[in-house]
Amino acid sequence: MLPIISPKQLKELSTKSLIILDVRTGKDSYQNYLNKHIKGARFVDLDQDLADVGENAAFGGRHPLPEIQKFSETVSLLGISADSHVIIYDDKNGANAAARAWWMLRSFGLKNIQVLDGGIQAAEKEGLEFSSGEETFEKSEIITKEHWLLPVSSLEDVENELTSESATVIDVRDAYRYKGESEPIDLIAGHIPGAINIPFSENLDKNGNFLKPEFLKEKYSKLLENKPEKLIIHCGSGVTACHTILALAYAGFEIPNLYVGSWSEWSRREGKEIVKEI
Repeated sequence: MLPIISPKQLKELSTKSLIILDVRTGKDSYQNYLNKHIKGARFVDLDQDLADVGENAAFGGRHPLPEIQKFSETVSLLGISADSHVIIYDDKNGANAAARAWWMLRSFGLKNIQVLDGGIQAAEKEGLEFSSGEETFEKSEIITKEHWLLPVSSLEDVENELTSESATVIDVRDAYRYKGESEPIDLIAGHIPGAINIPFSENLDKNGNFLKPEFLKEKYSKLLENKPEKLIIHCGSGVTACHTILALAYAGFEIPNLYVGSWSEWSRREGKEIVKEI
């Protein structure tokens, strides 16, 4: 199953196992969900359901992964079973929590997980049925997992891999953040020394849809030519990085490592070198 589904494909989908997740973010995200969402969609909160936000982002970043046992409970509360077909959307072309939710559900061991191409805006344009208010659904039996299945890298892993030149570390933030021109979210501007910049926005076409898999394959093959094959992807807090991981999977690449702590952890950790290109 491809990790991306178009609104047209979703509109034509007919299966009892279908579960739609709305993972829009921001202070008004839940109210926005109540006001209007794809019919049947269940709301997921980035900070509460897809992260375990701690007191000190210097250890884990702004959106650390929750314990796998806690996420098992979240999956159950959302009514997701092992055979569920889960479609996830946000309002940022899958670039925010939709990609993170996809990564987590895949890393949890579920297979039939897709992100809606173009997000809620594309769904509305396609004429999908919308609803408002709460949705009623039953929770599922808890699926027990011992650990995350997809590869992750710690701050120490990133540092060691860069020192030994055994991995390619990709920073997917916008170029101005990577260069250190300004930093709208974290405390310090700049980037990890040795990391290269391939903004996640380059995974999309002018209409905000994912590039075709063959284009993504060609693009990344050229960009990563003559570089270490092992890839570590990071962003600001381990959320948007999943957008590029999603794009790479869509293009047929092996799913790379996610540095969950990302810039929010590195930039706060005492003694870590920071590079600016200004």
